[in-house]
Amino acid sequence: MTASAPTSTRPGANMVDGEFAFTEADFRRISAMVHGDAGIHLPDAKATLVYSRLAKRLRALGLTSFKDYCALVSAVEGVDERQKMLAALTTNVTRFFREPHHFEHLKEKVLPPLLDAARRGGKVRIWSAACSSGQEPFSVAMTILSLMPEAPDRDIKILATDIDPNMVAEGRSGTYAAHLLDGVPDNYRKRWTSSVAGGEVRMADELRALVTFNELNLIGDWPMKGSFDAIFCRNVAIYFEDDTQARLWSRFAPLNKVGGTLYIGHSERIQGAAVDLYKPDGVTTYRRVAEAAR
Repeated sequence: MTASAPTSTRPGANMVDGEFAFTEADFRRISAMVHGDAGIHLPDAKATLVYSRLAKRLRALGLTSFKDYCALVSAVEGVDERQKMLAALTTNVTRFFREPHHFEHLKEKVLPPLLDAARRGGKVRIWSAACSSGQEPFSVAMTILSLMPEAPDRDIKILATDIDPNMVAEGRSGTYAAHLLDGVPDNYRKRWTSSVAGGEVRMADELRALVTFNELNLIGDWPMKGSFDAIFCRNVAIYFEDDTQARLWSRFAPLNKVGGTLYIGHSERIQGAAVDLYKPDGVTTYRRVAEAAR
């Protein structure tokens, strides 16, 4: 039986018609865990999505109800499954050179002065926050190499982080199905990728040398001490409530150098205290400005 739209929300009634009992209480417990762990807001309209994605996990585990599943992921011994639950409910939509205007801006306006400074011994730091399986940071790396082939020999680093360890592992592997490279310019593909067994494509060593992958929860602690010349955080904040979004933008600001750049998703907007710290510099592109004197 396939899941249908949410039905009654009476206590004990199923929110979604399907093979597993899925009550409002089950949905509320899952929503609270996902919000607490990752800051993701799940309104009632997402009940069918939650059911359809997690029903696969119930089948894999041999469970017969969402009540039992909630008990498992709430227990100490269910910590691994709780991570799998979060991964199942996280939308990892990404592709190489997604929102191309950002990479054009990066190449034409941001990188030239930074790379000139790097040639003189300076350092360049770029953060791909919520990097998913790595296409975004590798797109940044290709853009850098297109301007500075010797970049791996300079103090130039891209930090790529994501909450999902499976996505981080994919990024570290640097290997993708060939069809996923459709957005990569032909000249870039010829220079910095190679075909491997199984019809996959591997990122060149020069690209991999520029990117470091780590797990990071954007609503958790951030261990980074230095600052970044550019930060990519795109199509992530839309899953947060307004107050969580505002806190996120405000947390980025101290780590974004004055004059540095913040790239956000096409459906996102900077809000809260960070509004005074960023000025538009293109489509969904912002430049970090100095704080006003008090």
